[in-house]
Amino acid sequence: MSDQVSDKSMVPAALLCFFLGVLGIHRFYIGRPGTAILMILTLGGLGIWQIIDLVRIITGGLTDGQGRVLQR
Repeated sequence: MSDQVSDKSMVPAALLCFFLGVLGIHRFYIGRPGTAILMILTLGGLGIWQIIDLVRIITGGLTDGQGRVLQR
């Protein structure tokens, strides 16, 4: 995990994941368009991928497209 901090914040990412997670909108927000498109095509792994991402965002385990930790 990188010690650099992203310019993206955890709160908007978590809210986007909670409300629009099956469409991967939070992945577009954090700069990961490739996996966001995969989430659209699979509807967030039928919701499973959405739940995993929400937990990872809340615990600080999901990084932005540059590998930086999201701001708290």
